[in-house]
Amino acid sequence: MGLDRARTRVILCDMRILLSLTLALVMSVVQSAGAACPDPADVKEELQALIAQAQQAKRFSEGQRLSGTMWEILLRAPDETAQAALDAGMRRREVADYLGALEHFDRLVAYCPTYAEGYNQRAFVNFLQGAHEEALVDLDVALDLQPLHVAAQAGRALTLMNLGRIAEAREQMLIAVGNNPWLSERALLSDGAPLAVPGKDL
Repeated sequence: MGLDRARTRVILCDMRILLSLTLALVMSVVQSAGAACPDPADVKEELQALIAQAQQAKRFSEGQRLSGTMWEILLRAPDETAQAALDAGMRRREVADYLGALEHFDRLVAYCPTYAEGYNQRAFVNFLQGAHEEALVDLDVALDLQPLHVAAQAGRALTLMNLGRIAEAREQMLIAVGNNPWLSERALLSDGAPLAVPGKDL
């Protein structure tokens, strides 16, 4: 009988510990859910330096390296929660699960409304689905938040092109290529291409 009581006390103690841990976890989740996303870091100087280097680069490999570094900076989310949503959305997009990707990017934008990349990634998914008007809205917000987002500049040019707004698309692409001459979208400005500059071969 004494042994049974001892076992009972041990079980009750274990249950209390488990309950305490569960409550702590629940509180942590609730607190995290209610936490505000911090403002993104100011990366203006980093991007300006990379743009200047890209404009002066002579080799394709260096241009690609600089382009990759720009992306690394832009994909640096404000906190772990935002980073997890961004990464999850990009993984869903890579396997063409666009609805799943949009769910993650919607959450990211709602949580971090001042983080440009959330809007840019959501725009990309909408672009891939042919929802160009929706994509354009998000691209405008992304560029308002981060004017040096060269990828969003190029994406906006492609979106305008698909909407038949060729003159605006050309103007936007010239800005993007001016910032980063190593963009693959540069080919669209070449003679005979959809955004060719009249009388000029890039």
